[in-house]
Amino acid sequence: MSHSAPQDQPQSRPGVQPHGRPQLRELLVRTGVALVDAEGAQALTLREIARRAGVSHGAPRRWFPTHLDLLSAIAREGFAELAATVAEAEREADRTDAGPRARAELLARRYLAYAAERRGMYELMFRHDLLESGRLGLRETSLPLFARLTALVAELRPAAVTGVDPVIAAGALWANLHGLAQLRHWGSLALATGSDDPETLVRATLDAHLGPTDPAR
Repeated sequence: MSHSAPQDQPQSRPGVQPHGRPQLRELLVRTGVALVDAEGAQALTLREIARRAGVSHGAPRRWFPTHLDLLSAIAREGFAELAATVAEAEREADRTDAGPRARAELLARRYLAYAAERRGMYELMFRHDLLESGRLGLRETSLPLFARLTALVAELRPAAVTGVDPVIAAGALWANLHGLAQLRHWGSLALATGSDDPETLVRATLDAHLGPTDPAR
């Protein structure tokens, strides 16, 4: 009696090796990361990821019941990368004994650099529907990054002095940085201002939200 191939195994094609279930999950996520880097978030269909991974189009559903589950797993990789970038920036700040303003500048520069270098992943990471879904612990990977920014804002602009909740102030600062990343990518910022130099933009943004640089810091 003949049996059809399991849906979570790759199709029989020359050069394609079979994968067990844990390996299949990792393969699908890696394939999605490569695809979003190459072609952007709009290319991340279940069918295309399966095709590039060399598996049947139904295979991803064994590990990812919905499209959003797979997108969330791919986005989680991006947040892990960004968290590693932030951690490296903080180690650099520790080595130079940087104050909170210098640390905020360093984090802002790294954020803009990540947005520019990993454009497709960056756009996927901040899709509202993924974050709202709570899938695969995206809140647990994204909110600690925002908490670090909030802590720096609280040091630089305490609520007792400004009357503004540091969470709200940090949210406004993040929104500004996110807008800078988008407008730089689209070319709109250079068109309007004649420049998209990240150093100048970061300093102007932090001055606007946190006040001018205090030499004592």
